[in-house]
Amino acid sequence: MSWQKKLYSAKLSVVKSPRISFYQDELVTAFRDISPQAPTHILIIPNTLIPTVNDVTAEHEQALGRMITVAAKIAGQEGIAEDGYRLIMNTNRHGGQEVYHIHMHLLGGRALGPMLAHKGL
Repeated sequence: MSWQKKLYSAKLSVVKSPRISFYQDELVTAFRDISPQAPTHILIIPNTLIPTVNDVTAEHEQALGRMITVAAKIAGQEGIAEDGYRLIMNTNRHGGQEVYHIHMHLLGGRALGPMLAHKGL
């Protein structure tokens, strides 16, 4: 096992700790972001290591679908479903990906404003 996979496994075992995880099942784990960008900021990750969206295959479809249904469930539990929320997945450098294990950001709890600042094309 490469050192990257060992490090990932160690980090994931910490995240999966009942004290940190917000939701967990056989396919996905959700936890609160340590640097929240909104009153509600939850990260939802597949339990299988997938570095980027470009690495997704048909075998990952069930986990990725579960990420969305879990996001909707958590939004309801957090009381933000009715007013609305944002789901974001960043891919690679230009997309703003910093952690190379795909994850979905669930953001809400206030008006989030425009998706991107209009600074010209």
